[in-house]
Amino acid sequence: MTARKKKSPVSVYLDPEILAMLAEFAARRGQSRSMIAEAAIASFLSPDADERREAAIVKRLDQIDRRISRLERDVGISVETLAVFVRFWLTSTPALPEPAAQAARAKASERYEAFVRALGRRLAAGPQLRQEISEDVSPARSEPS
Repeated sequence: MTARKKKSPVSVYLDPEILAMLAEFAARRGQSRSMIAEAAIASFLSPDADERREAAIVKRLDQIDRRISRLERDVGISVETLAVFVRFWLTSTPALPEPAAQAARAKASERYEAFVRALGRRLAAGPQLRQEISEDVSPARSEPS
């Protein structure tokens, strides 16, 4: 028979919520609150705790990196979409003579408002363009200008 080490008592002050969580956890496990607290403190103080924290941080950083990569992709799609549209518009739209240009400017505000409403509906209803474009598109393919 091995001799048991005598445990030393320690007084700690816990928030009522933490104490309730400890009591609930101990009851679910059928263990004493003291044993649960001792195991939690031992886990927190163990050398492995730093490794677990580091692994959790690395996992979060990887998630952030993936999100940033998606954001970069989405911004790239937006910039390219705008560039293609502007190039197409500039090459296919002739300049208007001054009397027609005045009428066009008057109509522009109305058309812009319609565009903003359509864009709002599209963003609210989805799917969004970035979701329709495959992430596996090969950059080796180039389109004629």
